[in-house]
Amino acid sequence: MDAEEFSLPRSRSANEKLHALVPGGAHTYAKGDDQYPDGLAPVISHGRGAHVWDVDGNRYVEYGSGLRSVSLGHAHPRVLEAVRRELDRGSNFVRPSVVEVEAAEHFLATVPTAEMVKFAKNGSDVTTAAVRLARAVTGRRLVAVCGDQPFFSVDDWFIGTTPMSAGIPAATTELTVAFPYGDLAATEELLTRYRGEVACLVLEPAGHTEPPPGYLAGLRELADRHGCVLVFDEMITGFRWSEAGAQGLYGVAPDLSTFGKALGNGFAVSALAGRRDLMERGGLRGVGDRVFLLSTTHGAETHSLAAAMAVQTTYVEEGVTARLHALGERLAAGVREAAAATGVGDHVVVRGRASNLVYATLDERRQPSQPYRTLFLRQLLAGGVLAPSFVVSSALDEADIDHTVDVVAGACAVYRKALDAGDPTPWLGGRPVKPVFRRLA
Repeated sequence: MDAEEFSLPRSRSANEKLHALVPGGAHTYAKGDDQYPDGLAPVISHGRGAHVWDVDGNRYVEYGSGLRSVSLGHAHPRVLEAVRRELDRGSNFVRPSVVEVEAAEHFLATVPTAEMVKFAKNGSDVTTAAVRLARAVTGRRLVAVCGDQPFFSVDDWFIGTTPMSAGIPAATTELTVAFPYGDLAATEELLTRYRGEVACLVLEPAGHTEPPPGYLAGLRELADRHGCVLVFDEMITGFRWSEAGAQGLYGVAPDLSTFGKALGNGFAVSALAGRRDLMERGGLRGVGDRVFLLSTTHGAETHSLAAAMAVQTTYVEEGVTARLHALGERLAAGVREAAAATGVGDHVVVRGRASNLVYATLDERRQPSQPYRTLFLRQLLAGGVLAPSFVVSSALDEADIDHTVDVVAGACAVYRKALDAGDPTPWLGGRPVKPVFRRLA
């Protein structure tokens, strides 16, 4: 369908109702309709495999499913079977369920660099728990986060460092400092400047680029030498890099690590894992002052833990990580070829590990551009591709990838016209998309 004719009247109506009832019109800022072209933010009816349908009846090939959480595809049969087995047995009790034993054993067998694990519902809670634990065991106040990475937690210690810091005291924000990814010298300089004050280093072990040789091992040595806790945020790298996360792939064990997203294939489950001597500080058998580590009413819902076990089993038995890489490599090659063929290879740029691809939309000066992103998204949506990123799920097949590449080729042809005109405005259809983190609405 031509992008100029594409419209979503039912989605538009549903979005208006959402804004009247839900602040922001969504329960996650990254799902907001401000992230999509004006009037073209689909409201989803249902999904199966690699496809979703909106309330207007349109079908899309979907990427970045559930903000990277649905890596096996929607309604995956092995996951649903495991969940259904628990639904009739009760989901939450006054004492731990035997499923909690099984899930912990399964997780620690899959991530052998960890010695204990505690489950929760979302990534922010477990990452904040890691920070609290690090402060407790070191007696230090500062948290050092990787400043090149976009998100770690909804809690004040991190959100205070973003443009959306309203409501967070400056005194809280001042307790978080930043270090650059891949630069050991700069990190050592930070640790030296704040000698004896930094409780932990928090980072995603890998991102849109591979870790420089020796970098993660160098961070491990720095953390040990300066007496701080090394925390790997494996929300994204967990499973997409390997079943044991980036720590398993690169062979560097952090003191603590946090998992979520792909762990439940859309069901709500996250995990804090790490060294026994640290984790026991939040238990009943540790020594010293107790740490209020994690205590969640719904953290051990039986069906979510069953989903997690099914996900881990599926990844191992079916070689899912390798499939994600193969699909991503086919997609990246096709997009790059389509962009080059239309003369926009320097403007539509695919980046990242094959299992976790993103794209950049660059203007005439090769600078990141929200208007050009808007143009690109409009063309993709009209072609039946819902792609805020190019993060693949294993439910995609080669036909889905080939269709996506065909739609991208058409989008790139329009992109070329806008570049030649020196102005994408005629192809936007309204206001441009906006960044998630901004001070004003």
